[in-house]
Amino acid sequence: MRNGDMGRGERLFVSYAGADRAWAEWVAWHLQDAGYDVELDLWHWGAGDNAVLRMSQAVERGRMVALFSRAYFEVSRFTTEEWTSRLASRDASQRRETLVPLRIEEVEADAIPGLLRPLVVVDLFGLREEQARVALLRAVAGPVGTPGERPVFPAAPGAGRPGRLRQLGATGPRLPGSLPRVWNVPSRNAEFTGRDELLVRMRTGLAGAVTVLALDGRGGVGKTQMAIEYAHRFSGEYELAWWVAAEDPALIPDQLAALAVVTGCALTDTPREQAMQALEEELRTRSRRLLIFDNAEDPSALSGHLPTGSGHVVITSRNPHWHHLASPVDVDVLTRADSVALLRSRSRGLSEGDADRLAQALDDLPLALVQAAEALTAYTPDKYLDLLEHHADLATNDGTPLDYPRSLAAQLRLGMQRLGDQEPVAADLLRACSLLAPEPFDLNPCDPSARQDEQDEQDGAEALVPLLLDPRVFRRVLTAVDRFGLARVAGGSVQLHRLTQAILRDQLDSEERARSVRHASLLLTTAHPGNPKHPATWPRWSALLPHLLHLAPADLTTPQARHAALGACWYLLERGTARPALPRLQALHQAWLQELGDDHGDTLQAASYLARAFYKSHNHAQARDLDRDTLARRRRVLGEDHPDTLISACNLAIWLAALGETEQSRTLAEEALARQRRVLGEDHPDTLTSASNLANRLAALGETEQSRTLAEEALARQRRVLGEDHPETLISAKNLALILQRSTAIPATSLDPPPPPDPPA
Repeated sequence: MRNGDMGRGERLFVSYAGADRAWAEWVAWHLQDAGYDVELDLWHWGAGDNAVLRMSQAVERGRMVALFSRAYFEVSRFTTEEWTSRLASRDASQRRETLVPLRIEEVEADAIPGLLRPLVVVDLFGLREEQARVALLRAVAGPVGTPGERPVFPAAPGAGRPGRLRQLGATGPRLPGSLPRVWNVPSRNAEFTGRDELLVRMRTGLAGAVTVLALDGRGGVGKTQMAIEYAHRFSGEYELAWWVAAEDPALIPDQLAALAVVTGCALTDTPREQAMQALEEELRTRSRRLLIFDNAEDPSALSGHLPTGSGHVVITSRNPHWHHLASPVDVDVLTRADSVALLRSRSRGLSEGDADRLAQALDDLPLALVQAAEALTAYTPDKYLDLLEHHADLATNDGTPLDYPRSLAAQLRLGMQRLGDQEPVAADLLRACSLLAPEPFDLNPCDPSARQDEQDEQDGAEALVPLLLDPRVFRRVLTAVDRFGLARVAGGSVQLHRLTQAILRDQLDSEERARSVRHASLLLTTAHPGNPKHPATWPRWSALLPHLLHLAPADLTTPQARHAALGACWYLLERGTARPALPRLQALHQAWLQELGDDHGDTLQAASYLARAFYKSHNHAQARDLDRDTLARRRRVLGEDHPDTLISACNLAIWLAALGETEQSRTLAEEALARQRRVLGEDHPDTLTSASNLANRLAALGETEQSRTLAEEALARQRRVLGEDHPETLISAKNLALILQRSTAIPATSLDPPPPPDPPA
């Protein structure tokens, strides 16, 4: 006889999927109002609680009210453990006593697990609120049987004792999906996908101590759609919901004055300032109200328009700096699964594999995905991916989805225009970064003074790098980039997303591109970590490497930038990764052959590095032929005694030895060493490297005593000049040990390959 015994405090646990939180709150509120002892995780479980243990205890202590929806039966959710554990210890006759199934949306029969299909399920959706409340309470109370006496005639509609919470003055949430009288929120997106966790996070914050919440993220990530979905999904929690387009702060007052008229606290002819003052007083007294300021950019411009009181405010913005006004929520791109689902829901016949390829190319960015789905009416997936690769601006500019105010390409173009108007140096920086790799670029220069001469050569229009050396400008520029949401900024580094980068690169006109190419070269020059032979520089080389490998050879417009690119290849060879270095060196050498000519110093340096990459890849003949040509050119252009000429001679001797041309190798190595001793000195690192290498050659020829003497002397000098732990010192020490093994007739492994020639200064 449960209907006659409401309020006795029976224990009920509400089981629901996170996506259905609004329904869970509505159901829990009305059950508690009817006198039941309700347990709802978001009301009763706090930080630090063991959620699994609390769930287990709640399931065992009382009946479970299960809110059936499509999300409820997703296997990955905790709801699966909740209903299965509840039924595990009961037989079929007891299921009515332990589980109250309520359906809150249309769920296909085959989506409901077989164990639950025989249960009688009560529908709450599609009803008016009072009908849904009555259906809920009847479902929980269960059948009452035939009454023992005639029911009392109802004296008037709605007669009866009010619920416990209503007696305390609570009004309770409206039925989820019902809209308040004061409402101007845009229409809901019928194909809104995913974001359940973020929506729950929003609701959890606003239902707790947070009154102002800021959704921030890059353009096109779906912040506006999130705010719209939240307003509709939790509309039952509010008596007033008002949307304010906040991109232009000058237009905000008129929109708030209009709200004052709708709420009745001002007349249509009330002066705007008076209307806004009356609205502030009105909103201060309303706790169940929601204001959404969409696409706000400047916290200081918006702060004066935020109402006080306990009601809720949601802000959407590309600017992440709202901490002093609001609790921030970072809105990132969709998960891959949600991206694929979004594409397939909007593109008939699109395979999961093609959707995955598109999602990856589009960075899982919602706006880009929606545009791509529309474009697939005209393109095949392969054709669109090709268009995206070669003309990203065109691919993301064709058509504006109804879900968004403008296309992705148009958003970026407008954002760059506004950024350039407010902070031109920041716009120049992003254009330069569009030519680099999509990894973070550290703007904390390693040694700016080392290249000051080159920076001083710039005119005022190209002074990007010198300006960034001013700490005040540096901070102002990075703050502007961060505020416009065009790139990620952290710890002095800037990172453009791959798709954003491709679009910005395509939007450069010829003049902007030439300027950006020069800026990119200068950024790489300033960030040069130093000689890659020194292990202390390796962490910085590792961070800079993607950018030095990515920038097109023709875009390395300064000698220092070209040397930095060669240094990156040297770093790879030094670390034993010749495979990625070889094609890069081939591209650099070929480009500079055409641009600079055969005899240019940078072309010859690239040839020398390429020969070593060939050697590392076991293409000894190619290494020999290339360095033989390089040596001849350097002898003619630089002279016999130039350090670069001598390095080429030493390298060629190594390649000849690898091909079995031993005598020629020895002669060339001895001559080069003699010249280095005379030109560079006995203790120069190049001289010591050549001496160690010659010792290896002599050992291979069986001249053990001479080899050992030369190796011991070179090692002693390297320990003194370079230090005990320098890589070249350690290589020489190992080689000397092998030479000593040979002298005692102990079988030895092959000698280590020689260290490489010096990188460019």
